[in-house]
Amino acid sequence: MLSNRINYLSESETLAMARKSRELKALGHNVINLSLGEPDFNTPDYIKEAAKDAIDHNFSFYTPVAGYQDLREAICHKLKRDNDLDYKCEQVVVSTGAKQSIANVVLSLINPGDEVILPAPYWVSYKEIVKVAEGKAVFLPTTIEQNFKVTPQQIESAITPKSKLIIYSSPCNPTGSVYTREELKAIAEVLAKHPQVYIIADEIYEHINFVGKHESIAQFDFIKDKVILVNGVSKGFAMTGWRIGYIAAPLVIAKACDKLQGQFTSGACSIAQRAALKAIITDPHTDELITMQKAFRERRDLLLELLGKVPGLKLNHPDGAFYIFPDISWYFGKSDGTTRVNDSNDLCMYLLNKVFVATVPGEAFGDPKCIRLSYATSKENLTEAVSRISKALSDLK
Repeated sequence: MLSNRINYLSESETLAMARKSRELKALGHNVINLSLGEPDFNTPDYIKEAAKDAIDHNFSFYTPVAGYQDLREAICHKLKRDNDLDYKCEQVVVSTGAKQSIANVVLSLINPGDEVILPAPYWVSYKEIVKVAEGKAVFLPTTIEQNFKVTPQQIESAITPKSKLIIYSSPCNPTGSVYTREELKAIAEVLAKHPQVYIIADEIYEHINFVGKHESIAQFDFIKDKVILVNGVSKGFAMTGWRIGYIAAPLVIAKACDKLQGQFTSGACSIAQRAALKAIITDPHTDELITMQKAFRERRDLLLELLGKVPGLKLNHPDGAFYIFPDISWYFGKSDGTTRVNDSNDLCMYLLNKVFVATVPGEAFGDPKCIRLSYATSKENLTEAVSRISKALSDLK
């Protein structure tokens, strides 16, 4: 009855684990959810006040498909202020979250059979969006030893006449890895030799960066006309539910995304756009944002310390986002006498059912040896979660 398209599509693993966590909570279990990539902070008050003001001033009508002009101008100003990048208003399209922004671009660029290069680990939805566009995902595996970063040589070897697009994130979901300026330049130099290949640079975690200045591949003029920047307000401003993302792109791609979005959702929510405007025009070094960044850094350090004491785990040192992506393959083939763990899916379900800690299997991100833990929760929860995880893993023999 259903279309091949929907039958071919996988459910989001992160959302699936969150759903299973809610089901167990509803049964009365004390579940610690480390599965969702959602800041546990409230949206700053000055942003909420902007939304209230928008309601009072009757911002209740359809919005332009690409977003309010003053919001798009503010995004251009932000890109110049924070990233020293020059974009014009018509190159910006505001969407219902960065996920829709990515889908708009992929559906605007990819024909059936076109190849999309995905350095792995990758965010779960990249692969599924490529499926919807009937493209072919080409995976480039990385290792924890290389800090989960793809090399220029890997990209060069993967490019074929059918290659059309590469998608990566920095800071990365799920690994927390952050590409340096030198690493991005080397990648840009490879891609510049293949003008048919476009680049989606997912920078949604830009403001959760523990190594200083955020670096964007769009800073290199020799490749900028092939780069589509994706960003938004969900992670850095604790606005996940407001659903505002955006692209800055070559004009032809921005126009294509405007056209596509006009047939799917039209413009994003009017009130959320007014709130996003207030967020984007605000200096990113405000007390609220610095407080969030400091908390995430402290939680990362705590989680690395605690996990470092658990036998059999291999860890990298993430420089951004709010995830740890440990290699847990040492436990494959082990059993507690009742449950046998054969892969990361088994391990995640084992942890959820035995000690009520929700994580996400690495297979969803393209690395079946790992699991993803989000530290977007309190230190108390993290400490208790690792205590439970350690106890559960110690039972596997």
